[in-house]
Amino acid sequence: MARKGRKMIFKTPEEIERSRKACQLVCDTLTEVAKMLRPGLSGKEIDAFAETYIRDHGAVPGFKGLYGCPSTLLVSRNEEVVHGLPNEHQIFEDGDILSIDCGTVVDEFYGDAAYTFCVGDVTEPIMDLCRRTKHSLYLGIDAARQGNRVGDISHAVQHYTERECGYGAVRELVGHGLGRSLHEAPDVPNFGKRGRGPVLKAGLIIAIEPMITLGKRSVVSRADGWTIITVDGSPAAHYEHSIAIRPDGEPADLMSDHRPIEEAIRRNDNLKYVDNLDEALVAVYQPVEVIR
Repeated sequence: MARKGRKMIFKTPEEIERSRKACQLVCDTLTEVAKMLRPGLSGKEIDAFAETYIRDHGAVPGFKGLYGCPSTLLVSRNEEVVHGLPNEHQIFEDGDILSIDCGTVVDEFYGDAAYTFCVGDVTEPIMDLCRRTKHSLYLGIDAARQGNRVGDISHAVQHYTERECGYGAVRELVGHGLGRSLHEAPDVPNFGKRGRGPVLKAGLIIAIEPMITLGKRSVVSRADGWTIITVDGSPAAHYEHSIAIRPDGEPADLMSDHRPIEEAIRRNDNLKYVDNLDEALVAVYQPVEVIR
């Protein structure tokens, strides 16, 4: 979460490209994780793999060591909303959903993205939670245009998930600015009013990340000081893209890319694919190819 009082930092086109490479490496890492996921695998195994993969590509894990974080990935299972710590006791089971959040540092800039994976025979109500949470992410992205305000993003996510779907939008955790620090200004809540908050201007990079619960929105931290869980034990979904605001009200520039992750999901018989509820909306936000 960005600290209050910090000023927004607007990036040059060259800086945006550096952040894009970091975001794309995050998605490459999550793609390789998606190929591995199956019941019986542990959080520790995928975390060790992800760290090696990131370092082998000349980058640094963005989370490990930051604020004392002990892991490369944050792996949150079922009622765990975010910040779950992967370990050897975290064994994935048929029917689990796993929010896997990853960050990298490439050439001094952070990348950040997250995806919720459905392992095995996930029930339809939970699949629908994932579907609609993913849809709310794109609704938020669609509101992220120059001249709009952060509250327009927040309202788009909250109105859809709470008013239309009857879910809970978590209040205690928010999206954020992104750049040379993982958490820059502004905060990007998943609740709020249109026309409120900081004005969005070209060159701003933000991470939009709906964290939505099937039941009540109240959350609490576990004794480990990291893992955030729902108070009522209901499952939660979490999807995240990092974007850059473009000039003249143009659609946002999608820095991260879920497409290879989803292709890996389709090819893995141990996972269920989460459909897009509005293919036309998703098609507007196709990432720019990175020059490697």
